[in-house]
Amino acid sequence: MSAGTARIGVDVGGTFTDFVLHDPVRKLVATGKRLTTPDDPSEAIIAGTMRLLEETGLKPADLHSIVHGTTLVTNTIIERTGATVGLLTTAGFRDVIEIGRETRYDLYDLYLEAPPTLVPRHRRLEIPERIDVHGATLLPLDEQAVRDAVTRLVEVEKIEALAIAFLHSYHADRHEVRAGAIVAEMYPDLPLSLSSRVAPEIREFERTSTACANAYVQPLMRRYLDKLEADLAALGFVGRLHVMLSGGGIAAVRDAKEFPIRLIESGPAAGAMAASFLARLTGEMHVVSFDMGGTTAKMCLVENAAPDRKFDFEAGRVRRFQKGSGLPLKVSVVDMIEIGAGGGSISRVDEASGLMKVGPRSAGAKPGPICYGRGGTEPTVTDGDLVLGRLDPKYFLGGEMALDPNAVQRAIETGIAKKLGVERDMAALGIRRIVDETMAAATRMHLAEKGRDPRRYTLIAFGGAGPVHSYDLARLLKMKRMLVPLGAGVASALGFLVAPPATDLVRSHVGRLERLDWDHVNGLLAQMAEEGRALLLETGADPDQITAVAAADMRHVGQGFEIPVKLPSTTLSAADLPAIRENFFASYRERFGRALTDLPIEALSWRVACLAPGRDIQLAEVANTATESFTDATQAARGVRDVLFEGIGWRPCQVYDRYALAPGASFLGPALVEERESTCVIGPEAKVSVDRFRNLVVELP
Repeated sequence: MSAGTARIGVDVGGTFTDFVLHDPVRKLVATGKRLTTPDDPSEAIIAGTMRLLEETGLKPADLHSIVHGTTLVTNTIIERTGATVGLLTTAGFRDVIEIGRETRYDLYDLYLEAPPTLVPRHRRLEIPERIDVHGATLLPLDEQAVRDAVTRLVEVEKIEALAIAFLHSYHADRHEVRAGAIVAEMYPDLPLSLSSRVAPEIREFERTSTACANAYVQPLMRRYLDKLEADLAALGFVGRLHVMLSGGGIAAVRDAKEFPIRLIESGPAAGAMAASFLARLTGEMHVVSFDMGGTTAKMCLVENAAPDRKFDFEAGRVRRFQKGSGLPLKVSVVDMIEIGAGGGSISRVDEASGLMKVGPRSAGAKPGPICYGRGGTEPTVTDGDLVLGRLDPKYFLGGEMALDPNAVQRAIETGIAKKLGVERDMAALGIRRIVDETMAAATRMHLAEKGRDPRRYTLIAFGGAGPVHSYDLARLLKMKRMLVPLGAGVASALGFLVAPPATDLVRSHVGRLERLDWDHVNGLLAQMAEEGRALLLETGADPDQITAVAAADMRHVGQGFEIPVKLPSTTLSAADLPAIRENFFASYRERFGRALTDLPIEALSWRVACLAPGRDIQLAEVANTATESFTDATQAARGVRDVLFEGIGWRPCQVYDRYALAPGASFLGPALVEERESTCVIGPEAKVSVDRFRNLVVELP
């Protein structure tokens, strides 16, 4: 049976699971939102998919594909709930992941807490073998030692997954490959991660750490994806299941099962891709995307309709903003800042200081905020927004989920206001102010590190809580323009549907530019392009539309760290040296303000990004709309609600039906614009218009 034409994007968040369905033939876009089921995320996915199909009159066989993103990988590492992992490494290098870089992330902290390793020392076994930096064999692989070590790890230590990381395997992987073959012969069902396949890059610590992390989450992700595939098949789904990679590309499930660590930022990346799509659609070239959900807030710089990317990431930091306090991973990720500031972030009065704190701990989906009536007892950001009048207790999730304002008022009165000696409304306003200032400070820091001024950017806000807080965040950042898309509460799920099939591959080969063996380099680039092409074909990409773009990590000889540099082609020669040097100087100048043109340059790693075009979606076709839409905003008004604004007090706000606002409609703040999955709060004196894509465009005073 052939699959249909409809596609569904599914974003599993800490509190809600979001859905967007798009059918280009029927010209239909439908959205949905359900509470996440933390014990088994597939439950919410199946239930939400069934509901979307019922609402649109479609059948499972009408679905072409489902694109999925999850925070399961990062949560597993943060919570340390992954598999029991063993590690085989070159004799003498057993403690690489514990020694690390031999640096301290806080020089003056005498009680420094190091990030715990994923593999304890007694499960890290040494294998006699040695390949030098040039790929020559110094000591042959001791195959019997491999058999003995694996037997001990499986039979005695009861490992559930194995990582293998030998010295210089990024350059010559034959010992790792042979050891892996021996393991596969002995224990064919044992999940196996070879560092030369997971992260074939120079730097022993980072490569070994990435291989161990991949093994740590591999059994869990395999079980999860196998169950999800089986549950979808039981529904009658015959299409393709795809996943979002941390770099913002779409990949096949097989790739996700083999390299689950590449999904470490899967969910957050979708929001950045949605913002990039909206930026391209509206012509906004300088954008900060702001995605605030139930658990976290994510901010990302989007220039020329593309998010910033980087090729390293730290997971499970001991100190949230302290570089070096987490596990280093060599993976391609969308470069964003993520903080524990969501609708479910819990507020409390710190006993030691007597001050109010908000986050990073979250109420999540279980029990959730107090107003959900699911057992929550600690006031959250959403609870504070309800007290401030920013949410309608009778229209949350389109009226499907009634909120309990009385329980919230009592909790904030006793848990926050009395301890601080302030009125209840001021305590609720304090919750909002703290979380907004936290997000603003994080955004300023993120942009400052890139040499950017937030005043020159447009804020694109989405996520269930994003439009509720976006006006105040934009004001704190001194931004003058804000854009909120239709269906903002589920825009991350939209990102799955507009993201391109894409993958990033890397191989390390070190050498000074003037001494490089260009035949060898071209061989590496061709190998990566072929591998990337094969991966994209598994996603159903059109082979005639797949393109490959090359880049390299370079530095001046003697420097400790490198920068990414675009290459003029995937086939290079000595004649390209002037262009490569100029690209390096341009990249260097952008980061450091000057270029050292008289120093020699060396390349360390070579990269190929393979991608195919993403799909466009006409947002004006969103379902869940009113029967009519009006260019006269007064006809979309459906009442007035008082909202408490800082420094102004309670002000009556006109409430507008988001679905009844047609392109060309305009009005002034203060106002509330309500839709099924979110509410946009607009402050006094702001000017609001609806563009031809049905985005709310807010001009701040």
